[in-house]
This record gives sequence, structure tokens and C-alpha cells, in this order.
Amino acid sequence: MKQIYTYGSYLREKFGTKVYKVGINISGFTCPNIDGTVAKGGCTFCENDSFSASTNEVKELKGFHLNLDSKENPFLDKQLTQLQQQFDAISARQRREYGAQKFLVYFQSFTNTYAPFETLKALYDKALSFDDVVGLSIGTRSDSITDETLEYLSELAKTKEIWIEFGIQSVYDETLEKINRGHNAQNVKEWILKSKEAGLNVCGHLIFGLPGETQEMMLETAKEAYAWGIDSVKYHPLYVVKRTALANEYMRGEFEPISEELYLDTLVKAIEMKPENVSVQRVTAGIDDDSLLAPQWCRDKNKQIKHINQALKKIGLKY
Repeated sequence: MKQIYTYGSYLREKFGTKVYKVGINISGFTCPNIDGTVAKGGCTFCENDSFSASTNEVKELKGFHLNLDSKENPFLDKQLTQLQQQFDAISARQRREYGAQKFLVYFQSFTNTYAPFETLKALYDKALSFDDVVGLSIGTRSDSITDETLEYLSELAKTKEIWIEFGIQSVYDETLEKINRGHNAQNVKEWILKSKEAGLNVCGHLIFGLPGETQEMMLETAKEAYAWGIDSVKYHPLYVVKRTALANEYMRGEFEPISEELYLDTLVKAIEMKPENVSVQRVTAGIDDDSLLAPQWCRDKNKQIKHINQALKKIGLKY
């Protein structure tokens, strides 16, 4: 049985030790698809409050949001303290429970290049100053990064492990419109290619089961993403949570979530066509609380992984 090339394997090969991502949520960050810059309400599947609900939101920053045109940031010191506190707590647990020795600081929630350059530079530099940090992974949108920020990350990439994570989701503009994405597929392609030219590592997020998409469309998205030169991939099934536009569509009978059988078949086919050098960071997603409306198979992560491995076994692979 051949092991799929995972992101963990990539990091072990490169650094010769256990490297863990430390997921960080900085208060004051938002998204141009939430604040009205490109759209209102966020993507139809996004529960806007969910990012900060489980993390230590800084009280003074509640209601304060940065964007690319913000002239000042009076809360930068608080954000830097928040960054330090989250890193210290999470990395200590990862050392204790998993034997982690090196770390990538993962700016995870919301859009982490959607702020003035001075703020971003201060946060990125602070993160890279922490003990045993070998680099950064920055989650963002392709319509929310400037050439100035890209140029700076390109400089950092000469000595550090720098990743940028883009939500591709689909290469079909009609799908992106349906989910209120706020940008088109060409925009994602453009910034992935620019990021690669700048010497950055790129991770692409793909969602299977988006409204109106056939399996053929899902696989075409994967094929295109690979062709753009992504270095790593995260596969997600689309699931429905309460307090979202998608939840309203689901309750009205206008959206039917992807079945586990179709997701497994699509995932296996997408992995089969994946270039060997593209590492896999995630093969599924879900949530196990009362906010999940559907599909119920997304509730149990362990069961999902078991079923994924059973499906992969048929083609001689394991995750």
C-alpha cells in the first residue's frame, strides 16, 4: 500500500524533524466579502462569527476591522500580544502532546493579507521571531493581496519557509457567483501564478459539492488547480451550518449536499490525477456540534478518514 504524499511528509523530509502548524486568529481581520468591499454577507457557506467564536477575541477590537485602505491601526500592539499568547499556548501543547520541535505560524482565520502593509509586516516579523519557527503559512483570498505584500513575502522566502493558501473552491465563474464569492476564477489563477513566480509555496483549497456542480466540474477544478502549479492541496466537502445563506437554501429545498459516496469517488479520482509532487494537507472537513445541518456524514471525522482509506485502498493508496 502506497502512502499518499502528505504535507507532514514534506515537512519532515525538508526539516528532518516534526514540524507543526500553529493556527492563529488575529482580531481585527475580516474579509472583503464580508465588509462590503466586493460583496456583502460573505460566501453563502460561511458563518461569519464562527472564526472568532472559539478563539480569544480581544474585547477592545470587537467591531474594529482592518482593510487594505486602513490609514492607521491603533490596536497593533494588542494584536502582537494576541499573536504571542496564542503561539505560546498552542506550540506548548503541540510540543507536549505530539513531540513537535519546529513550527510554521499559520495565519488561519479570515483574510490574512487584508490589512495595511505595516500591520502585516509587524505581525509576520513577530511570528518569525518566535523560537523554533521555520516559516509562515498565510490564508487569504486572491483579491486581497497587494504587490507590495507579495514582494515582501518573496524576500522572506529566500531564507524562510513561506506558504500562501488561496481558496480556489471552483474554476467555474457561475459557481463562484452562486456562492457569492466576490471574484472570478481568472483572479485566483493570476495570483497563484504571481505567487509562484515570487518564489512562494502555494496551497489551494478545493470544495467538492458546491451548488449545481457535477463530478466532472469538480474534477476539472482539481485538474486546473494542479496545472496552475500549486504545491499542496486541501480537499473539502461542502457542508451546511446554521446562520448561513446556504442554510436558508437548504431549508427551502434548493440545495442538496453531496453524498458521502459521491465525495469519496470524487476525492479518489482527484487524488489519482494529482501530480506526485503536490502534497495533501486535508482530505475532508466537518464539524461535530449543533451548528451542523447537513450532511450528517460530515459529523464524525474519524469515520470519514476510515471510509476515505477504504476507498483509497482499492487503488493501492492510503492516507
